[in-house]
Amino acid sequence: MPRIKAPSVEAHHELVWQAVTDALGELLTERDYESINLGHIAARAGLARNTLYNYASDKTSLVLAIAERTSRPVLAKVTAIADAPEPAAERTRQIISELLHAFTSSTFRLILQPAAAATGPLDAVDVREGPFGAVPDAMDKVIRDGIRSGEFRAVDDVPLTAWLLSGIMRTAADRMTRGQLRPDDLIGPVQDLVVGALAQTTPTSPGPA
Repeated sequence: MPRIKAPSVEAHHELVWQAVTDALGELLTERDYESINLGHIAARAGLARNTLYNYASDKTSLVLAIAERTSRPVLAKVTAIADAPEPAAERTRQIISELLHAFTSSTFRLILQPAAAATGPLDAVDVREGPFGAVPDAMDKVIRDGIRSGEFRAVDDVPLTAWLLSGIMRTAADRMTRGQLRPDDLIGPVQDLVVGALAQTTPTSPGPA
C-alpha cells in the first residue's frame, strides 16, 4: 500500500478519513449499501483492509463515523438557521431546503443508512443519538419560538412534534436516495406540509343559519 504522507499524525488521519469517505461515496453510486464491505472500501481508498480497523471495528461503525463527519457542516448550518432572528415559519422552510439539498450527496445520505440497515447493537440506537439528532433539536427550538411569537399553535409535546416532523424530512430524503425524486420536486410540498401542520389556525365564524 502506498503510504499517505502528511505533516502530522492528525493530518494523516484526516487524509485517511477523506479517502475512506470518498471511496464509500463512489461505491454507493455503483451498488447498494448492503453489498459493500470493508474490503471494497479499503481497495477503493487505496488502503490495506487492516488499516480500516484502526478507524472502526466493522462497517456499521465506520459508516456511523463517516456520517457524523460528513454531516457536521450541514448540521451546523441547520443549527445556525434555528438560532437566526427570522420568523419561525421562514426558518422552518430554510431548514427543510438545506437538508433536502444536502441529501443529494451520497455521503450525507449515510445518515439514513445505519437506521435502514442496522443489525445487532445498532438496532437500539435512537435517531437523537446519531448525527441526525441535531435536526429534531433545531426544529424543537424553532417550534418553541413560533409558539411564543404566535406564529405556531401550541402543542402538548414539543420534542415529540419536532421528532415526528423531522421524520417527514427523513422520508423525503429516503425517496431521493432511491432515485425517485429530486430536491426541487420535494422542497415545496415538504415545506407546506410541515409549516401547515404547525401554523396557528384561525377559528372560522359560523355561517348564517
